[in-house]
Amino acid sequence: MRRMAQWSLVMLLAVSVMLAGCGAKDTSGDSSSASGTDGAKQDVKTVKIFQFKVEIAEALNRLKGEFEKEHPNIKLDIQTVGGGADYGAALKAKFAGNDAPDIFNNGGFQELTTWFEHLEDLSDQPWVKDVLPLAKEPMTQDGKLYGMPMNLEGYGFIYNKDLFAKAGITELPKTLAELEDAAKKLQAAGVTPFANGYQEWWILGIHNLNVAFAQQPDTNAFIQGLSDGGAKFKGNSEFENWVNLLDLTVKYGNKNPLTTDYNTQVTLFAKGEAAMMQQGNWTQVQIDGIDPNLNLGVLPLPIDNDAAKNDKLLVGVPNNWVVNKNSKVKEEAKTFLNWMVTSDIGKEYIAKEFKFIPAMSTIDATAEDLGDIAADVMKYSQDNRVLSWNWFKYPDGATQEFGNSIQAYVAGKSDKDKMFDEFQKAWDNLKK
Repeated sequence: MRRMAQWSLVMLLAVSVMLAGCGAKDTSGDSSSASGTDGAKQDVKTVKIFQFKVEIAEALNRLKGEFEKEHPNIKLDIQTVGGGADYGAALKAKFAGNDAPDIFNNGGFQELTTWFEHLEDLSDQPWVKDVLPLAKEPMTQDGKLYGMPMNLEGYGFIYNKDLFAKAGITELPKTLAELEDAAKKLQAAGVTPFANGYQEWWILGIHNLNVAFAQQPDTNAFIQGLSDGGAKFKGNSEFENWVNLLDLTVKYGNKNPLTTDYNTQVTLFAKGEAAMMQQGNWTQVQIDGIDPNLNLGVLPLPIDNDAAKNDKLLVGVPNNWVVNKNSKVKEEAKTFLNWMVTSDIGKEYIAKEFKFIPAMSTIDATAEDLGDIAADVMKYSQDNRVLSWNWFKYPDGATQEFGNSIQAYVAGKSDKDKMFDEFQKAWDNLKK
């Protein structure tokens, strides 16, 4: 699933997308003429890309220039909507307004099912053989692959090692009790323990709540049980434990978390005004833009006091590139995607400019390329100390409803039981 673009620009983009739904013309595949290297005229086709990762927007536009130099007959029209804006709603507006993109993003699992009628089968593409097995799962249906994984990502509590040292924290917390002890030490040293960006529904409804799903004995069986009536939120021990973690972050966090957005959260942390924040390796680019010398690591999100159970990061595929099967330029779209993951310059951008943990075996990335945060994610992954990402398996729209309910709880307008009842009602209303 941020982060380098200015938030005012992001919101303007979101508004423009919604307005586009009121009568925009479908210009997919528009052609103009250009002179080839031999002076002959050739058609220039435009591939429209609609993507959500704000943190790579600037680098992606630079990569666009490199691609167009090598492919003068293909132009890329890239639009980014993400971060605080609702990419899913904006994408629906694009399709409803006859302005469907040629390449867009899809999270897989339930989202694959939701958008299946629009997705091109990419199983025959040359890069497919290089995709890591874990990264194929979200976009595979009936043995066919419908998306190219962007990368692997992981999240937990990113922490400032120097502030931990200042507070005398010598053992990294692996349990909820140890995390509270660390928070007390930080507070005693005059350091705010947590920077919480709880104005953002996705920080709560997607990443934070996922811990309770991921800690289920059988997560997929639990999710199926929610849909067929065999499982409930209320009374589930992992959800009961998860609330204790949420309460702890609020108790030891920054003032006014519900008016603190993503950008402010990352800025507070990057300026050393808080020791921890719940985020992932996608924040490295923005943090480096504020202070490239921070000494960082990643901690688990513990929900109880079982160290072995909790000493894991949450790792998965954040999203996938997909091709609109009804696009007039889908072959050109495939050309770009293949070039991005097979050309030397494309692979260099993925590792060094995007700072992505590659989902392809043919793309090399070092800890030096990716930064401290991704280095910890890679180490946890190599040690198989990981928990799953599950929000793409929920009914469409559930994460937003969950986020709203958690925000009401944090605001004191709801209690735990009411929040769980709202989770259940949202799931029951949205399931198909």
